[in-house]
Amino acid sequence: MTDRAFAVVRAGALTTVQDLGRPGHAHLGVPRSGALDPPAARLVNRLVGNLPEAAVLETTLNGCAVRPRCEVTVAVAGAPCPVTVDGRPAAWCAPVRVPAGALLDIGPAAFGVRSYVAFGGGVAVEPVLGSRSTDLLSGLGPSPLADGAVLPLGGAPAGHARVDAVPHPAPPAELVLRVRFGPRHDWFTDAALSTLARGAYRVSSASNRIGLRTEGPCLERASNGELPSEGMVLGAVQVPPDGCPVVFLADHPTTGGYPVIAVVDERDLAAAAQAAPGIPIRFVPVH
Repeated sequence: MTDRAFAVVRAGALTTVQDLGRPGHAHLGVPRSGALDPPAARLVNRLVGNLPEAAVLETTLNGCAVRPRCEVTVAVAGAPCPVTVDGRPAAWCAPVRVPAGALLDIGPAAFGVRSYVAFGGGVAVEPVLGSRSTDLLSGLGPSPLADGAVLPLGGAPAGHARVDAVPHPAPPAELVLRVRFGPRHDWFTDAALSTLARGAYRVSSASNRIGLRTEGPCLERASNGELPSEGMVLGAVQVPPDGCPVVFLADHPTTGGYPVIAVVDERDLAAAAQAAPGIPIRFVPVH
């Protein structure tokens, strides 16, 4: 086993290849995609000596297990989780050397949702529109990992970050999302705007890479008309007919016909990626 690749032993609930995404193609109907928690993706790449844009694995809730066909340095961060190499405990959020043929197992998230796994050299699947990211909405990029799949690795970097520990924010116990009202807040009653700012919401189990769905008080419309489809941006808070806001994440559609009551500050979206079902949400209007 000397080729630079790894075999998937356990794909987990949803494990995808992600990098920093493919921005700039919305006019073609292509979402940005990319890692939902970019700081975590950049961190694991730095730990193994990759460039920030190298492709990593993004796991969901219960991790994954892979068997590298070559000796490789890996790092796991994002949602805290147990990491083992051939059954022996290994470091989380630090470089780990994995021998050829050993089983690297990334366990379930202790809290949070998504863990990130970097390999020295990056996951070297073919790029599409300049990105190796899996886009669940459009189907661009590689398919989600499946048991038995073999994925290539890039050339090994010269070295890796030699650190004992690195700062890393914990997944939120309460998700605080700063929002700016608009562009369609005038489609809602004043009471609805007050409800969004003060209501008790929580993360729905129906959330995914396309959007963070919420459970809580419904937002009442002032207008019941039809809105022509218009452009959507990352962090848009769209309100479908059931009245419960949805925060658009990396794989969101580029257009939509439901009104957008507000837009989340992009700096808060990494925390949204780690907010598990049931976590309380507060929308905080800013000016």
